[in-house]
Amino acid sequence: MARLLRNSSYLKRSLFVPQGIRRGLFLTSWDACNFSTKGRRRSKSDGSDSNDESLSKRELALQQAIDQITTSFGKGSIMWLGRSVASKQVPVVSTGSLALDIALGIGGLPKGRVIEIYGPEASGKTTLALHVIAEAQKQGGYCVFVDAEHALDPALAQTIGVNTDNLLLSQPDCGEQALSLVDTLIRSGSVDVVVVDSVAALVPKGELDGEMGDAHMAMQARLMSQALRKLSHSLSLSQTILIFINQVRSKLSTFGGFGGPTEVTCGGNALKFYASVRLNIKRTGLVKKGEETTGSQVVVKIVKNKHAPPFRTAQFELEFGKGICREGELIDLGCKHKFITKSGSFFNMNGRNFHGKEALKKHLAEDTSAREELIMKLREKLVESEEGKARESDTEAMLEVPVEEVVSSDTTDEELVSAV
Repeated sequence: MARLLRNSSYLKRSLFVPQGIRRGLFLTSWDACNFSTKGRRRSKSDGSDSNDESLSKRELALQQAIDQITTSFGKGSIMWLGRSVASKQVPVVSTGSLALDIALGIGGLPKGRVIEIYGPEASGKTTLALHVIAEAQKQGGYCVFVDAEHALDPALAQTIGVNTDNLLLSQPDCGEQALSLVDTLIRSGSVDVVVVDSVAALVPKGELDGEMGDAHMAMQARLMSQALRKLSHSLSLSQTILIFINQVRSKLSTFGGFGGPTEVTCGGNALKFYASVRLNIKRTGLVKKGEETTGSQVVVKIVKNKHAPPFRTAQFELEFGKGICREGELIDLGCKHKFITKSGSFFNMNGRNFHGKEALKKHLAEDTSAREELIMKLREKLVESEEGKARESDTEAMLEVPVEEVVSSDTTDEELVSAV
């Protein structure tokens, strides 16, 4: 009985609880749900903040790594490419030929790079290198000629325009000596052009000490590979042009069959990889004045170019004992681009008639103002034509599907030249 009375009193209390208290009980459970959803929202907003914090942490870690590299290896060891103060245009030295400068795309040979000039005998390799030295000396630079072949003609160098009083000449005993002195001069940072004539004459010391007829497998190739590994960094720092003149040899085993490469350069494959510009120079004909042969017609193919599209060609005349005939080159380019009109054996330039090419050459050699005016017109015309070709190629690429020729992966530069 007492237990029944106790239960009834508990029931009355629960039934007559005030409404506000009961509502408060329900509100606390609803608020708990709201608090849980708010917590979830806060956790989402905290996630974006944590992403920002992680990005800032990554940037801070990157900056610390850059500072550590700078303190360990010096200033300039690592830098942002677009924020560096270096000029975007590559500094160049002219080759002495207007047609070749235009074909190179940047106006000459780039500084701080390795250049290879190769071709058959008596094609004008040394003459072209001497013209580069003459152009560098006009800019006030110091040049070095490493005559490994012991065959430099000082009279020819002076005729071309080289100041032989300010030209350093070395005739080394072996290949190691030649490349070590080249390394020393480049590391000095005071030399603008170094010419090595030629790679084929860089005889290793082991071959000199051996007997005639001994086999020295790949000794010169290993020497060139080691030298180029050491020279590439110091070249970029000193902004020196290193020109290697190279000879060609007949390739006996041509696996491509007919039409394949028949020539190969000396010194292994390392120079092909390290060279930024490779020039293949060949004689295409002779220049005659009556019965006397006065020069040769030369074509230069740009086999490799890291600064502009390769496989362009340039033609000019080489006069025996004088070098590149600039007046003849200007006349050919002027006739091609309609600045000079030719009718039979007569040439017309600026309203004046000249009988024969030699008379016009003499006029351009004597009248410097007319020559400079023609050079300026040709430069403007050739630059505009190059820009027009670039625009036309872009539009053709957008409108038409180009026909591509599949070339095997084992194809070398010489094979591509023969294909072109």
